[in-house]
Amino acid sequence: MSTAMNFSSKAFKPRAPDKGSFPLDHFGECKGFKDTFMKCLRDNSFDNSMCRLQSKDYLQCRMDNQLMAKEPLEKLGFADLKETSPSPEDKDAKE
Repeated sequence: MSTAMNFSSKAFKPRAPDKGSFPLDHFGECKGFKDTFMKCLRDNSFDNSMCRLQSKDYLQCRMDNQLMAKEPLEKLGFADLKETSPSPEDKDAKE
C-alpha cells in the first residue's frame, strides 16, 4: 500500500493582510471610544448604521495613535460624515 504524497506542489507562503496588522490597544488609548461605540451598538440592537459617528471616532483614534494605518475617512466608508471647513465666502458673510 502506498500513500500519495505530492512533493511537487509549491510551498505555502503566508502573506500579510492587505491593510496591514491591526494591533491590540494594550495601553487602552482608545478604550473610551470603543466603549462608547459598543454601548451604542447595544442600545440600538446592534444596528451599526445607527453608530457610524462613534465608529468613525474610534477608527480616527486608532489612526491617531498608530494602532492602524492612516487612511482617508472616505476610503473607510465615511465620506458623508466628513467634516467640512467653511469656505472663505462663508467666513466673509459672518463678519
